[in-house]
Amino acid sequence: MTDHEARVRRLADRIGEIVAELLERRIKDPRLGFVTVTDVRLTNDMREATIFYTVLGDEAEREATAAALKSATGHLRTEVGRITGVRFAPTLTFVPDALPETAAHIEDLLRDAAASDAAVHQQAADAEFAGDADPYRHDE
Repeated sequence: MTDHEARVRRLADRIGEIVAELLERRIKDPRLGFVTVTDVRLTNDMREATIFYTVLGDEAEREATAAALKSATGHLRTEVGRITGVRFAPTLTFVPDALPETAAHIEDLLRDAAASDAAVHQQAADAEFAGDADPYRHDE
């Protein structure tokens, strides 16, 4: 990892910390639900930051939180620029993280596979040979 890549990664991590703290302590929008910042991706030129987040709750709460984040983006960008001290504060884009839905889907697939394996194992345990138990001829 080059020095520039390490600097970009450190700044991305710092932006995630700052945004999470601001959402928790400073943004007082009633539409804002329980938000967790899961990842921040920063372009190599450090001009654009994509912030991945999850929201605890149903679809209505996720939509309300997305609207609250959109309206708070300008304030958050100003604060990120002020706190980090970078020459150009990166533009912030909030993207809902699909991780919880993906994890739930994988859990469902694993549960189905385990049930299928158990059914095959049970079928094999109850199976009988089609012919003799020992199909080979033996000279007696």
